[in-house]
Amino acid sequence: MKKSENLKESLKVLKSDSEYRCDKCRDMTFIIDDGVAIPCECRALREAEEILKRSGISSEFRNKTFDNFNYLNDVQVMEAYKVARGYVRDFERIEKSRNNSIMFMGQVGCGKTHLSLAIANTLMDRGVGVLYMGYRDSVVRIKQNIMDQAYYHREMNRYKNCRVLLVDDLFKGSITGSDVNVMFEIVNYRYFNGLPVIVSCEKGVEGILDIDEGVGSRLVEMCKERCVEIRGKKLNYRVYG
Repeated sequence: MKKSENLKESLKVLKSDSEYRCDKCRDMTFIIDDGVAIPCECRALREAEEILKRSGISSEFRNKTFDNFNYLNDVQVMEAYKVARGYVRDFERIEKSRNNSIMFMGQVGCGKTHLSLAIANTLMDRGVGVLYMGYRDSVVRIKQNIMDQAYYHREMNRYKNCRVLLVDDLFKGSITGSDVNVMFEIVNYRYFNGLPVIVSCEKGVEGILDIDEGVGSRLVEMCKERCVEIRGKKLNYRVYG
């Protein structure tokens, strides 16, 4: 009876062990060796998975890369591509500086979102956390829950404090004073705390400043030479690509 019980216990342990994704560390992401915690080989993979999970970037958007970006043989688009690649290349060096952000402006379909996501995906592949904020949906959701203080502060703090924030389609559609207030709170916090933003917007610099000088002036200062504007009827790759 005792042997049978021991066998059952052994089988139970084996079954339990097989449920671990990593048998080496039993999903602890570190291994104890002579009282010292040593990072397991799986740790980098788990960290990358967690970054992607928290990013809010869909599998469709995850496929937006520099390799599959359509240049359209257009000088403006090529220059935008070069600026985007340069931003990724220099990110570690400029992250803590005032000029640590990038903004793509231009008409629908010119590649703003694709380049923004190509940057985000490349940074995440390097272990840099990026949070995606689809402007219209996110602002509406925040405003709908503004009376729920716990929810409001939790959501706002996510956008304020993430390592890199990607704001897609800034000021898209009709804009209210409360929309502007939400964005000012987020941008102002990141501006004063030196936290990078990646922005796509259909409006140009003047258009953003006309909506709100506080938001616009801070973004321009954070982006400086990386305020990229793409204009031209033939640049809508969804129609002409």
